[in-house]
Amino acid sequence: MDSPTGLVVRLRQQDPVALDVEFDCGPGEVMAIVGPSGSGKTTILRCIAGIARPQSGRIACAGDVWFDRSANIDRPPHRRRIGFVFQSYALFPHMTALGNVLVALCDLAPSARAARARTMLEKVHLGGLENRKPAALSGGQQQRVAVARALARDPRALLLDEPFAAVDRVTRHKLHRELAELRRELRMPVVLVTHDLDEAAMLADRMCILHRGRTLQTGTPDEVMTRPRSVEVARLVDLQNIFEGEVLEHRTDPAMTIVGWQDRRLEARPQPAFDIGTRVSWVIPAGFVVLHRRDRPSRGEHENPITGVVQDLVTIGEIAHIKINVDGVGDRPIHLSVPSHVARRNGVATGVEVAISLLAEGIHLMAPAG
Repeated sequence: MDSPTGLVVRLRQQDPVALDVEFDCGPGEVMAIVGPSGSGKTTILRCIAGIARPQSGRIACAGDVWFDRSANIDRPPHRRRIGFVFQSYALFPHMTALGNVLVALCDLAPSARAARARTMLEKVHLGGLENRKPAALSGGQQQRVAVARALARDPRALLLDEPFAAVDRVTRHKLHRELAELRRELRMPVVLVTHDLDEAAMLADRMCILHRGRTLQTGTPDEVMTRPRSVEVARLVDLQNIFEGEVLEHRTDPAMTIVGWQDRRLEARPQPAFDIGTRVSWVIPAGFVVLHRRDRPSRGEHENPITGVVQDLVTIGEIAHIKINVDGVGDRPIHLSVPSHVARRNGVATGVEVAISLLAEGIHLMAPAG
């Protein structure tokens, strides 16, 4: 059933880009479509905008059907009223910033267009730069013009195709903050295409994980990145601590599931959907792996304590990324990250023996990898 207020997307096709996609996005919500290059992310946006036509499916916004192959409905792009920010921004090089926004306002009375365009440029912090052409603007400023143009005609949905890919890291972070501020005012669905997991987690309310044109999982960033639906999703969201085990027991007081791993019995959060004796894959995000303090043990260290030897330590900025060879496990290290001062205080270095705990709440079970 179509949402009376949001965007609903169902797409199916075999070529030229295979798609099997299903998601919805509410008004004021940011949905991030995340996946590797070539997975069909941009094609999905083009289908929503009406630039591309899928072989089958349905697209509706606020109850208004834009595309339905079975009902022979296919609204042209100008009747969908989409705001689209392209990866390359697609600004007209011979026009000023003001002129680029004005071209989106052909449906507005001529007397009101200039004021509306100036208001939108002010909203994206470009007041005073109205008369500059794209070549005289920085990458970040060009991106703001593209956003102003996309929002100028009060679109029913906003599509962002890798909008931060063409700018440097400092500018990208500034634009992230500006989009986060701007979205408080947005009342339309916003679909963001990105390959950057951190960007999606920071900006999106929900994420749609896409691989080879197929939707694998949709949920909040926390759900997807801590409780992936499959090993395939876990790998796509860059979870590194993926292991094999067996369900040994379900306890009720306290509630927990016991998982056999090598010669260990691990306590995990209760997951009764997996029958006792079932072989499973299990994953624990690095944030649920706790390094034991040498000077003052914590209560969390009683959960699944494990010892091992540091295989590798890489410090990037203020974060130390650690790989630990767990005793008796072989060549499958456990990964964790801690502030670099914590690593220094605990004498963590390559070849040093350390103790860690795997927090039960973070141990998530999945069907075995195929």
